[in-house]
Amino acid sequence: MDLVTAFADEARRRADELVTGQLPAIRRAGALIAEAVLAGGVVHAYGTGHSEAAALELAGRAGGLIPANRLALRDPVVLGSAKPGDVDPLAERDPSTAHRVLALHTIEPADIFMIASNSGGNGSTVEMAKLVKQRSLPLIAITSMAHTSAITSRHPSGERLFELADVVIDNLAPYGDAVLETEHGPVCGISSITSALAVQLMVAEAIGLLSAAGMVPPTYLSANIPGADAHNEALQARYAGRIRIGAL
Repeated sequence: MDLVTAFADEARRRADELVTGQLPAIRRAGALIAEAVLAGGVVHAYGTGHSEAAALELAGRAGGLIPANRLALRDPVVLGSAKPGDVDPLAERDPSTAHRVLALHTIEPADIFMIASNSGGNGSTVEMAKLVKQRSLPLIAITSMAHTSAITSRHPSGERLFELADVVIDNLAPYGDAVLETEHGPVCGISSITSALAVQLMVAEAIGLLSAAGMVPPTYLSANIPGADAHNEALQARYAGRIRIGAL
C-alpha cells in the first residue's frame, strides 16, 4: 500500500466533500462573521490540541481578517500571571480553564466566536461554548460529527460543542481522526487539513460580503513583504486591546 498516494487521495476526497456538503453551513458562518465585522465586532477563535491550528488559521493569518483574536490554553501564562508549571497538561479537559482564558480577553456585544474541536467533548471546549452563549454571542463550531457522536462528553453537563453552536461545520474527520487503516493501526490525521479549509472558505465568504456591503475588508498583508507592517499596524489600531498581536 502506497500510503502517500492513499492519503493524498483521501485528503482530496474529503476536501471535495467539505466544499459541497458543508458549503451551506460555511456560507452561514461567513455571513455571521461579516455581520459582526460590519458592526465593529471581533471574531474570537478557540481551539485546543491540534484544533488550535484552526484558531491560528483564522486569527493573525496573512490574507485573513485583522479583527480576529485567538484564545489559547497558555494564555494564563502568556497574558496572565501564571507560571508554566501552574498549567495542568490536561487543562483542555478542565471546565475552569475556559473561565481563566476568557477573563484575559476583551469581549464586546458585537463579537462572535469560532470554536474548533475534533471531539467536541473536552471540558474547556464545552465550557467556553457555554460562556459564549451565556453572553448571547453567535457561535460557530468546527468539529467531527463522526467522532463527537461516538463519545461521552467530559463536561459535567454532558453537552458537546455542536449542541451549543449556532452554526456547525463538520470537518469530516473519522472517529479517531486518522484516515488510513494499516496493519499497525490507523494513521494520518485529517482534521487539521479539512478544518483549515473550512476556515479559509468562511473567511472568503465573509470578505466577499464585506466588499459587497461597501466596506474595504480589514485584512492582513504578509509581514514578510515590503510595506506590510505599516498597513497591518494601521488596521490593528482600530481594534487595540481586543486582538492578539504576534504569534505567542
